[in-house]
Amino acid sequence: MNAEFIRDAAATAAIFGFFASSWFGWAQENPPAAWRHWLIAGAILALLVAIGGGVLTWQHWLDGTAFNPQTGRTFGLIVGIEFTIAGIGAGVLAALGKPQLIAPWVALVVGVHFWPLAPLLRYPLLYGVAALVSIAALVAVPLARAQTITVSAVTGLAIGLILLAAALYSLGTVLSS
Repeated sequence: MNAEFIRDAAATAAIFGFFASSWFGWAQENPPAAWRHWLIAGAILALLVAIGGGVLTWQHWLDGTAFNPQTGRTFGLIVGIEFTIAGIGAGVLAALGKPQLIAPWVALVVGVHFWPLAPLLRYPLLYGVAALVSIAALVAVPLARAQTITVSAVTGLAIGLILLAAALYSLGTVLSS
């Protein structure tokens, strides 16, 4: 499950840490009161992991990486398509008066975009992240409704935890190398 290159694992820790913090933030839209402190703690921990990953990326900058001009173009294309689909879907959901579905929609698009990134970046961990994020996105709405919790709280907590766990794993990989 390790990245082929230490620099890429460090960068993954930085990126996933940053986005985990963002998802914990989204979960704070209207969570159960008992969740608020945990969401804040998760956001802070995720930012610390992001900073640590950033420092380690810088320290390993001259090491090998899966990125080359072709990989970079393909990565940019995948992420561009992801942002476009997420944005269009969010706009449609807002126009239909269903803004509560935007968080799980964006999460689903994020989960799906990891499938082509895993082989591109040669990081098998991304397959697990793809599966977990996609599943979490699909179960967020029925779970939130069954528990009468805001959909964004359920989605943000789940995706935040998944990305934080992957960021911590990536950080651990770098630190143990």
